[in-house]
Amino acid sequence: MSHDRFFRREMTRRDFLWLSGIAGAAVTLPQLTGCATDPITGQQVLVGMSEQDELGIDRKHSPQQFSADYGAVQDPELNRYVNEVERSLAKNTHRPDVPYNARVVNANYINAYTFPGGSMACTRGILLDMDSEDELAALLGHETGHVNARHSAKQAGRGMIAQAGAMAVNVAVAMSDYRGAAPLANIASQVGASALLAGYSRNDERQADALGLDYMTRAGYNPDGMVNLMDMLRSQHKEKPSLLQTMFSSHPMSDERYDTAQREATDAYGSYRGKALSRERYMDHTASLRRLAPAIKAQQEGESLMAKKSLDEAESRFDKALKVAPDDYCGNVLMGKCLLAQKEYANADRHFSRASEIYPGEGQAIYQRGVSKLALGRGPEALAAFNAYDQVLPGNATTLFLKGVAYETMQDKRAASQHYAAYIRSGQKDAQAQFAFQRLQAWGMVK
Repeated sequence: MSHDRFFRREMTRRDFLWLSGIAGAAVTLPQLTGCATDPITGQQVLVGMSEQDELGIDRKHSPQQFSADYGAVQDPELNRYVNEVERSLAKNTHRPDVPYNARVVNANYINAYTFPGGSMACTRGILLDMDSEDELAALLGHETGHVNARHSAKQAGRGMIAQAGAMAVNVAVAMSDYRGAAPLANIASQVGASALLAGYSRNDERQADALGLDYMTRAGYNPDGMVNLMDMLRSQHKEKPSLLQTMFSSHPMSDERYDTAQREATDAYGSYRGKALSRERYMDHTASLRRLAPAIKAQQEGESLMAKKSLDEAESRFDKALKVAPDDYCGNVLMGKCLLAQKEYANADRHFSRASEIYPGEGQAIYQRGVSKLALGRGPEALAAFNAYDQVLPGNATTLFLKGVAYETMQDKRAASQHYAAYIRSGQKDAQAQFAFQRLQAWGMVK
């Protein structure tokens, strides 16, 4: 189907699902700020943002990314524990005044990431594969190393900072999948931080490893935690490559990094290796998460099957997960996305509604409820959902477009045109903006 023909005809539900699937928060990149002093080496380096810019990126974009990963786990004790480990590391760093904070997010893939101002997340998928607090300290120490070395800022100076669009991967999926099962664009999983933050270079990774080892041992942890973490990631990459796809795109891994960690643990930090690994403490604090392990494993399998477009099989895995953990927020959202892709809109809406009841303040289920309501032709309910989403996660220009669609389904062209125009004025140059412009042309509001 040609684009001209697509824009001349009325919007169908399939069109909406295609367009909503490539929706993503635009990233406004800061202006290059010139040279600054590297806090690690003391040398002058080209950076792309000031420290205040780094904190601004955290405030503006980290809530969107954490929500893309299904929000922080609803376990205050677990989040407090992970943040306490991070704080024990932070006071031993080169930049102790950065407002570091860490949490566990509900995503099932294996990864951890940080924003340049110190806002960090570990997925529940990676926590399940670690065995000690020392490994957790190594993981967080590595991310803290990226913050201290200002790797994101340096990348901006080289024109390599954040990609423009938190869901950029969805655009490619949507464009290629428009013929037929376009809703698959709306269920892209394992996005993680690599969709928002540029991948680090191998040199950056080496430096973050070295800093992480230094920070964790200063905090009293056994350097074998770093060795064991690297070994686990190597093993999992061979056994479950799809689960680590994002991890290795944003954190290039190699046998060399494992060998270096092993050598440094022996040569530079050998005196710390006598300390017992904190296994019992780690197991105690992650016990509630480990009880969900069968459900998380089933969800991991389901997400891999969704990526392969094996939707019936994916649905069976999500159903298995929900039998184990019926009140799991992530499980309900994933099932809803899978059903939405199969055009089972009413059932999808039921799972999104249940997810919103389970985790009322989390944005992804609210957004997906808007999608399912539109698919069901319930414009007023969709508008209410998108308004609620805008309250939870303000600043996402995509909601302007979605509200415009909702108003259009309600035959309110004036309100629809206002939102379409606002979306275009926000600087978007994507398929939604093209669609909005064509609508305004068709209604005689622009020439």
